[in-house]
Amino acid sequence: MRWIVENAGIKHGLASVLLSCLICMPVTAFAWRAWNHHEVLPVSEGVWEVVNRVGSGAQDYWCGIGDFAIRALRTQATQRIYIWKEIGPSVNRPGRKSVQFSLTPPPGSDTSTRYSLSVKVRGDNINAATARNYCYDRRDDFFFPFN
Repeated sequence: MRWIVENAGIKHGLASVLLSCLICMPVTAFAWRAWNHHEVLPVSEGVWEVVNRVGSGAQDYWCGIGDFAIRALRTQATQRIYIWKEIGPSVNRPGRKSVQFSLTPPPGSDTSTRYSLSVKVRGDNINAATARNYCYDRRDDFFFPFN
């Protein structure tokens, strides 16, 4: 009988340790990973940020949000994606940079079409299919990441 009581105490102790570990898990469990492994995290209602990785360029951010919009949000390929806030400090990952995107234009921003790809102009926009196509432009980087 004593062995059963002691064994039950060990089980309850292990269960409580496991539960506390699950509660203390970092927020990364809630991050959505794009095809190019960039994290896409919510910032506010209808605004998401794509967090950088070492060597990230404009096409990496657009790939991340384009992939997220089509696969996670199930938007149409023609849906416009807007830069809500240009490249700057990440809200969700301190010490890293990010770009915030939205499916609606930010108030008071210039949303005219530009001729170069950038993440430095608020209101800059392209459609979801074009953004996601930047994922395919960099597929060789996974095999030789030092290009």
